[in-house]
This record gives sequence, structure tokens and C-alpha cells, in this order.
Amino acid sequence: MTRPFGRPVPSGRHRPGGALVDDVMGRLERGETTPGEAFRAFRLTTSEADARGQSLEPAGDQKLHETFEELDALVGLTSVKRLVRELHAFIVIQRQRRLEGLATEPLVLHMIFKGNPGTGKTTVARILGRVLRTSGVLQKGHLVECERADLVGEYIGHTAQKTREQIRRALGGILFVDEGYSLARGGDKDFGKEAIDTLVKAMEDHKDELVVILAGYRNEMQQFIESNPGLKSRFPIQIDFPDFSLEELMEIADRMLKQRQYTLTPEARQAVRTRLLCHRRLPYGDENAGNARLVRNLIERAIRRQALRLVSRPSVSRSDLLTIEACDVADDSETGPDPT
Repeated sequence: MTRPFGRPVPSGRHRPGGALVDDVMGRLERGETTPGEAFRAFRLTTSEADARGQSLEPAGDQKLHETFEELDALVGLTSVKRLVRELHAFIVIQRQRRLEGLATEPLVLHMIFKGNPGTGKTTVARILGRVLRTSGVLQKGHLVECERADLVGEYIGHTAQKTREQIRRALGGILFVDEGYSLARGGDKDFGKEAIDTLVKAMEDHKDELVVILAGYRNEMQQFIESNPGLKSRFPIQIDFPDFSLEELMEIADRMLKQRQYTLTPEARQAVRTRLLCHRRLPYGDENAGNARLVRNLIERAIRRQALRLVSRPSVSRSDLLTIEACDVADDSETGPDPT
């Protein structure tokens, strides 16, 4: 039996991860590794049967495979998917280098997610948490979502307390701060600066058990990072989430409808395309120009309008219940696309 890197499984092992425990304990006693790195390595004993010859246990391999299948199933986001795989490969190879006694790069995985709402940032963060958990980097891999109101208090000392509570909830996983740039919107006298300082301290104090992701609009996040050089070095990974193309938005619509057991008539399909195209022609930078949230709102509105169309009929067939017609999608406004 072989494992990744083409190595055979050594015989004579009496406990899963026994070789890993012996190796790490020796390195810890010789001062070749830190207690934090040793603790993280010990957590891998349930997923590494032989640290020098094997990668993950079959169960871990299967979970990782399923997680990457979920990632690959997302519409679009080609560059984002590639970067997530690069991060996983980096983790695996650095671990292998460490076990071979080679120089390694530090695992600094705090990130900036830049993009409009509805472009998949939160979804990818959840998947990334599972990848890091299965890879042994994070103990739980769960996602704690928060925003400015969850971190910033109303009086001196309140902000640090609120921020530390969110950090406590996120230990072992990912702390996802939406609209992260809002923490600096009030200047030096704003309590948001205290939240940033508390986050930065936690990133150092809990570097082996916490990943922080700051997310938000592309331009605002870029300005936020550039205005604070200290943050730029602490968030070395920046991922750009592009708006979806028209064809990708149509694919998202088809998936949403299939999940809800609805179908579009040819005329309704064309109406959906027209509505989406109208939004994409709005001025550049409009947050609804090309995202999944726009599609979801449009589909849910069409479903409600279909229900209104059918509810007064004396009888409704199965086909009627399944079908979305063009009139359910049509835009009633005269001045342009209705807000969704």
C-alpha cells in the first residue's frame, strides 16, 4: 500500500501516529520546534498513521476530497479555487519538509477577501475552514461571522471586551469580519481602532489556533490595507472575488431553480437573461452588477409572482406548479430594473 509522495507504509507500527509523537517529542526536547508547533502536530495523530510515510488517513482523505468537490462545484471563481488548492498544497509540503528536517516557511494564513456582496466570499471561507481542519491546521475549522457592530463597543473598554468574545468563539476556526474596512472609518479617535488592535494581538497570541479573514468591497478593502502598513504584513494572502459573468449568473439561476423544483419556459429564460443583462449595464461598481444575491432575489420574486398567478385558479396541475413563465419574471417598472 502506498500513500502520497509514493512512499510505502512502514510495518511494525503499534499505534496510529506513533512515529509522529516520537519525532515531535524529540524535536521539542532538542529545542528544534516550538510548543505551539508540537501541539498542532500532536493533533494530527488521528489523521496521520505514519508522519514520515503517509499523508492523511483514508477518512481524512475522503473528507478532503468531498470538500474540494464542493469547492469545484461552485460556479466560476476559477482563480479563487486555484488559490485554495495552492494553500492546501503549501501546508502539506511544509509539513513534509519539517518532518524531513528541512527549513520551512511560517504558516501565516490570515487573509483579505475583496469583492462585491454575493460573489462567494462567505461560502469559500466556510469551505476553507474545512480544508484547514482536515489538514490539521485548525482544530475545529468552524466559521464565526461578525461585523463592526459585533466588535465595536460604545465606551472605553467595551470594544476590547466585545472583540475578545468573538475571538473566543472563533478559536480553532476562522473569524470572518465582513466589511472589515468599517473598523477604521472613524479615524484614530474611533473605537474601531481598538478592535483592530485587539484583533492583531489575538492573531499573535493565538497564531496556531485562529485564522482571521477581513472581507469587503474591493476598493474599500484596498484603501484600508494601504492606509495601515502594519495590517498589510499581517494579512499576506489577498484573494479577489470577481463578479460573475452573464453565463455564470444563468448557471446559478438554473441551479437555484432545480433545487427548488421549478423550471423556466423558453420565454421566461430569455426574460431572466434580459433582466440580468440590464443589471450588468448599470454603472461600474454597482454591487448588484454580477452576483448570486441578485439572482436569488430575482428567482424568489418570480416564485412569489407565480404563486400569485396560480392561487386564484380553480385547479392547478403539477406542470403549473413546476413552471415559471415570462410574466413571472417580467419587469413592471418603467424606469429600469426594479430593485431586488
